[in-house]
This record gives sequence, structure tokens and C-alpha cells, in this order.
Amino acid sequence: MAEEWATFGADLHLDLRDAGQGTGLRAALMDALREAVRSGRLSAGVRLPSSRTLAADLGIARNTVADAYAELVAEGWLTARQGSGTRVAQRSVPRRRTGSGGPGGQGRPGGARQGAAAARRARARPTYDLKPGMPDLGSFPRAEWLKASRRALTAAPNEAFGYGDPRGRIELRTVLAEYLARARGVYARPERIVICSGFVHGLSLMGQVLRARRVREVAVEAYGLEEHWRLLTRSGLRLPALPYDELGTRTDGLPGMKGVGAVLMTAAHQFPLGGALHPDRRVAAIDWARASGGLVLEDDYDGEFRYDRQPVGALQGLDPERVVYLGTSSKSLAPGLRLGWMVLPESLVDEVVELKGHMDWTGSALDQLTFAEFLESGAYDRHVRAMRLRYRRRRDELVAAVAAHSPQTRVSGIAAGLHAVLELPAGQEPEALRSAAWQGLAVLGLNRFRHPDTAPAQDGLVVGYATPPDSAWSGALAALCRVLPAP
Repeated sequence: MAEEWATFGADLHLDLRDAGQGTGLRAALMDALREAVRSGRLSAGVRLPSSRTLAADLGIARNTVADAYAELVAEGWLTARQGSGTRVAQRSVPRRRTGSGGPGGQGRPGGARQGAAAARRARARPTYDLKPGMPDLGSFPRAEWLKASRRALTAAPNEAFGYGDPRGRIELRTVLAEYLARARGVYARPERIVICSGFVHGLSLMGQVLRARRVREVAVEAYGLEEHWRLLTRSGLRLPALPYDELGTRTDGLPGMKGVGAVLMTAAHQFPLGGALHPDRRVAAIDWARASGGLVLEDDYDGEFRYDRQPVGALQGLDPERVVYLGTSSKSLAPGLRLGWMVLPESLVDEVVELKGHMDWTGSALDQLTFAEFLESGAYDRHVRAMRLRYRRRRDELVAAVAAHSPQTRVSGIAAGLHAVLELPAGQEPEALRSAAWQGLAVLGLNRFRHPDTAPAQDGLVVGYATPPDSAWSGALAALCRVLPAP
């Protein structure tokens, strides 16, 4: 019996070393529990250990714990329900008094200012979120993912729970190679795939590999994500910008950029402008890489979601030895999974694997095995097709609402992806953003994504239409239309 209690219930740290016996011990236990609740260490709803478990942990009589629990329930500190155990009750937190300042900390220097700042932050919290880059998290396929997880866990070999291969689980790399070849036109073999924890992780690895190869500059598109540019800059790389026109990024200028050793591109669906890179420009990028020995870093962030066009294959299919393909489940499933992948030229595999092994070894084996099962079972394809229909309906409703309320506003970049660009007259973007904030609408301006070396060319709003739940979608559209220029 001395060993059996160690497997019961949950742990709860309470220090009763100075307590006496009998009623003194019960009072000390009650005081310790009250203080743990009062200080916030035990928050409302937390389930406490059973009286038997806590008594065994503290080395006291079970009746002492049971009596303490009963009195704290009567006082309102705890609740006890059949089948739910003993939990911390919901209580309003009393305001602390500090010195002679009175309630709420008003006597503390800066207390009133802090309260006012908190109130302003609460008022500034947006009602509707139309920022780009996030899928519909409420549509995550929980039931199918759980089934895949159970199957994966049942079939997982014992060695899957060790440190593993820094390239990632072979089961996932094998299934990914088949899927990417079929769905994205990627030439991939399992031994050339490295699993990472998302695009940023993969780009960070590539930045360090390029710097180790004495690359000094990586060309980037005129519009993109500052976070990606900052990450490459931290690796010691300079980032000249390629111009952009109606055919996409001007890759024909790469041969004249003598210091550039790589180029970062969103070829299938430019972010945030939304166009696909023209075929001639795709070929020009590959020709440059072959002639110069450079690399193309392809960010295929939402290649599965297309609506009004034939699928645009990955650039990597044109030359697997000159393109590093980076993909992720962040848009197709959820960013919280932290699952991404790199398909590497053969000459880069060893360098990336060695660096990744030194940095973090590998991600969760169970998540990788679950994703492999999810892909192999066809659940991933079914989910992508369902979400494609859902996002297309959202996009169509957005386009219709803008046409009805602001017909002069052009909506572009909508053939694919999870966002659209609402083009505004020159100089109107700042006012539109101020109006959006007043309407409780979180949305981003196009110039936020402009490279510092790129001259302003277009004002606009970059609107993500995947994020709001159905209950908030009509309100978000109405708020957006109030921001746009009236006819």
C-alpha cells in the first residue's frame, strides 16, 4: 500500500511544515488553500486532488483533508459535485489595497494611468479580424485528426519515441513525396525531404546555410513579409528587391544583380499581391539559377487553394537541383501544428540536416506520424477540397459586397489563396486604416508589405477572408464596406 498511492490523482504543492496536529493542522491546510486561491496560483475551475491522494501526499489523515475541503466548500472557496471532484470556485478577485491609496491601486504612482491604459487597450481590441495569413481555425478536422492519431499511435514502432532522424519520420517523408509530386508537381524523394516546424524554421535554416556558403545577398520580391526579410537579415544577408509589374516579379533582372546568390519567391501566388508568376518569368528565374549556380527559395504557402484558374505547379518541378521548395500545413490545416517541410537539392541535404540536428534535432514524432496517416488515408485531400469550397464562397461574398457598396474599388489577387487586395486611390490607405480601427476592424494596408527599397506604387487593403467565424462574417463585411470609398 505504501507504493500504490503514488499513482493516484494529481499533484498539489502545499507547505504545511510548521503546522501542528489535529485542528491546527486542518486550519493550516485551509489557510494554505485559501492563499493559493487568493494569490491566483490556483485559478478558478482547477480540479484538486482527492482527499485520499492529498492526505497521502502530505502525510496526514484523510479526514483532516476531507474536513478542510468541506469547510472551504461551505465558505465558497471550493465547489464539490458528484463525478466532478473538488474544484476551485469562481470568485471575484478583491482589489488589493496598497498603503493609503485605497482600492484599485489608485494611490500607487501611475496606478490611474495604468488603469486608463488598460481601458484603452480593451476599447482598441478589434471586433472583427480580417488580417491575412490565418486559415479558419474552427474548421480544423478534429474528428478525422483524432482517428488518424489513434491509428498512428497504435502502429508506431517503439523507436519512434526516441530522438530519431533530424530529417523527420520516414513515414511522413515517404507520404509527402507522393503527395507533393501528385498535387504540386514537385520532384521529391523521401531522402531529400526535411521536416521542420514551419516555413520560418526552414527559412532560418536556409539563411544560415547560405551564409556558410559565403552568399552575401538574397534577392526578394518587392512586396512580402517583413518577418521573413528580418530573419534573413539576422543571418547576415543583404536583401535587394526585385521590381514587380502586371506579369509578376521581374526575374529577368536577376543576371544584372552580381552579388545575389539566391532569390526568395512566392511563385504560385505572390504574397500579398496575389498573382501567379508569368511562365516566362519562371523560366528566367531557373535560367539565372543554372547559369550563376544560385538557388531559388520557393515559398509555396497556400498552393492548394485555387478557384478560377488551372493549378499552377511548383517552380521546383522545372529544376529540382536549383530550387529549395518550402511548404507547410499552416494554411491548409492550422499553424499550431508546427509542421513544415523542405524539399532540397541533393547537394544541400547533408548541410541542412547537420545544421538542423545541431539546432533542434526534430519535431514531434507523434504529430508527424499522425499527419502521415492523415495524408495516406485521403483525409487531407478531402479536407483541402472542403475548405477550397468554403473559402471560395467567402471570397465570392467579399467581392459581391465590395461591388455593391464601393463599385469603384477594384478587388485583385483573388484567383487563389485566403486573401484579397482592395485597391484604393493614391493617398487613401492611411485614412482607410484609421476608419477600420474606428469600426473595430483589424485589417492591414498594402504598403505594410512593401520592401523599403521599393517606391510606393499602389494603396490598398490586404483582406484575409478565412479567419472570421460564420457568426461574425456578415458583420465583418459590413464594417469593411463602411471603410471603403462610397460611390
